[in-house]
Amino acid sequence: MKSPAEQLKILSRGTAKIISENELLKKLERGTPLRAKLGVDPTSPDLHLGHSVVLEKLRQFQELGHQAVLIIGDFTAQIGDPTGRSKTRPPLSREAILSNAETYTEQAFRILDKEKTEVVFNGVWFNKMTFSDVIQLNARVTLQQMLQREDFKNRIANDQEVRLHEIQYPIVQGWDSVEVRADVELGGTDQLFNILVGRDMQKNEGMEPQVVMCLPILEGLDGVQKMSKSLNNYVGISEAPGEMFGKLMSISDELMARYSVLLMGNEIDGSIHPMEAKKSLAVAIVSRYHSADEALASRENWEAMFSRKDLDAVDLPGFDIGERRDLLGVVGEVYEKVFESPRSGSDVRRLIQQGSVQLDGEKLVDPKATPEWKSGQVLKVDKKRSVRIG
Repeated sequence: MKSPAEQLKILSRGTAKIISENELLKKLERGTPLRAKLGVDPTSPDLHLGHSVVLEKLRQFQELGHQAVLIIGDFTAQIGDPTGRSKTRPPLSREAILSNAETYTEQAFRILDKEKTEVVFNGVWFNKMTFSDVIQLNARVTLQQMLQREDFKNRIANDQEVRLHEIQYPIVQGWDSVEVRADVELGGTDQLFNILVGRDMQKNEGMEPQVVMCLPILEGLDGVQKMSKSLNNYVGISEAPGEMFGKLMSISDELMARYSVLLMGNEIDGSIHPMEAKKSLAVAIVSRYHSADEALASRENWEAMFSRKDLDAVDLPGFDIGERRDLLGVVGEVYEKVFESPRSGSDVRRLIQQGSVQLDGEKLVDPKATPEWKSGQVLKVDKKRSVRIG
């Protein structure tokens, strides 16, 4: 095991806030494995690289010999984390939560060592609580404390409702830390309030308070807004290797440096040409979620398409022309059926009219055109995506 100072240097790299580094160092100096907690609510089935930032940090704890504790919030997901929300989350059914939890953990274990991860569902303790237990749990905090949350204050100031069950969320998240005896809790910067509640609850129970470790919120491919599926600026953990590689090659050099630290824990080697550094980063990330062979094949495929422009050598997804043979209809179906990223008719029309769509290298700008479709043709629908006509 590395020295406490070396571990602190590794673990603090890429973090946004630690409360406090001195406390963490003292815990590390004891020489016994720490219990590093990450709580996740399975509110959706798919993860993207934005979700992976805290998982990568948890992986670092594992690699340094500490115990990773992954809490699946099957109970808290029924409340809905109000963090950053301007309105109440719609409730999820128990069935949907458990289904999401299954795919969530499968994807999380592409990062974490499954055999060395302690997985617990917080419904184990919360579903056993009586109403009297809930009252006692609420007595540990004040209403004034809960209303200090920025999102609650903003909603109240804007005459938007705050439901009483939402106020419970930081309380139950905090109690998770008591139940699993966490030494450290990880989360995004938006989780600071909730993690601090956990510290307070541990103190009230006579426990040593957990260290707060907040990670930055990862920007999406645009380099501006938070990575989000709804903004279509995301890289999905379960996406095909080639799709993942291509998306990563579209990021800026500045974002590349940030992704390298937050997603892989390494700084970019300044002696390497930025293009080669980006390819290496993309290979490393694709390897993490797929395999080294698939990552290298994705690189070769990308270079054939964009560097050598040798489309005959590119392994492209296939597409069979259906009943619709007009350009607008075909391109729309390609987005929906091949890339599972439906576009509106107006979006597709705009792509065509601005010259983004090409057939065997020739721009097609008339959405109503009906090309003479032939097997083997390459249809390019935008800068990053193409298909081969079957």
